[in-house]
Amino acid sequence: MFNRPALEEFPEYTRNYIDLVPEGNIIDILKTQQEMAYSLLSGITEEQAQYRYGKGKWSLSEVLGHLSDTERIMSYRILRIARGDRSPLEGFDENRFVEEAIFHLRPMADLLEEHQNVRKATISLLKGLPVASLKNKGNANGYHVTVETVAYMIAGHEQHHLKIIKERYLGS
Repeated sequence: MFNRPALEEFPEYTRNYIDLVPEGNIIDILKTQQEMAYSLLSGITEEQAQYRYGKGKWSLSEVLGHLSDTERIMSYRILRIARGDRSPLEGFDENRFVEEAIFHLRPMADLLEEHQNVRKATISLLKGLPVASLKNKGNANGYHVTVETVAYMIAGHEQHHLKIIKERYLGS
């Protein structure tokens, strides 16, 4: 059973993300988010997918690609930490990843399908973890974190971006 991480179990910079995660079972929360993201983004046109709300900001398609990339990286961290790997796990340059991925050239439907598949894989990984591994500690991006912490960071990161999508891209 996953528990909400205690304050001392996550870096301060992630607190804003973790605070966005509602109370409840993290796997159920991730499933609900998956449904919300699909509902929110499945009707997006290719024109809407290219919208940027400001100079230097990512397009909506780039935000969706970023969510998939970040979740993959976070899931990899979960796997490594859950398996007892104590090797430092480096961070990544999210802007470089978006630039190199050329998400803006991919159909929105493909990006959404990829996002759904990444989330399914994350949920499958989490469901298969031994309970004893959830408190395993590792070093990710220079910070000590637990498996539970990273799971909550995935949910909080997506919640953060879904809020931005609603407010700044879709105006709802």
